Amino acid sequence: MKILKGITVLLFMATCSLSAQEISNHALGLRLGDSDGFGAEISYQKSLTRDTRVEFDLGWRDSRNFNAFKIAGLYQWVRPIEGDFQWYYGVGGGLGNVDFPGDDGGLFVFAAGDIGIEYNFDIPLILSLDFRPELGVVGYDGFSDNFDFDIGLGIRYQF
Repeated sequence: MKILKGITVLLFMATCSLSAQEISNHALGLRLGDSDGFGAEISYQKSLTRDTRVEFDLGWRDSRNFNAFKIAGLYQWVRPIEGDFQWYYGVGGGLGNVDFPGDDGGLFVFAAGDIGIEYNFDIPLILSLDFRPELGVVGYDGFSDNFDFDIGLGIRYQF
């Protein structure tokens, strides 16, 4: 029993030592991505604790096959790598509307995951690269139950 308590204390201490460096209270910028077409999102991040934050994105996608806008919200955990590099992962979802030439398109709801890496400069600037898989939950038949890869490059001003 004492060994189990000792292992539990060691794991707790190791977890505490893995907490991320302090993240900025607010960050605002752009997330440029490619998911079957180029798109841009206005991105806002708000810290909740020392190593968690929420991210909200409002953007559009444009390609030869469709035009779409979407709103996404994500809860993220931020972990240090080394120096000013951090990695993060999160879950969330959102909704959007898609328009196809010759088709009505429609509204859709999606669930999303998120994993990425970011560099925090000495000036109030963050660069990030992330991968956001999205799964259609309900709505427009062409998106519903489809799996979509969304890769984005973010640049944000911290304040």
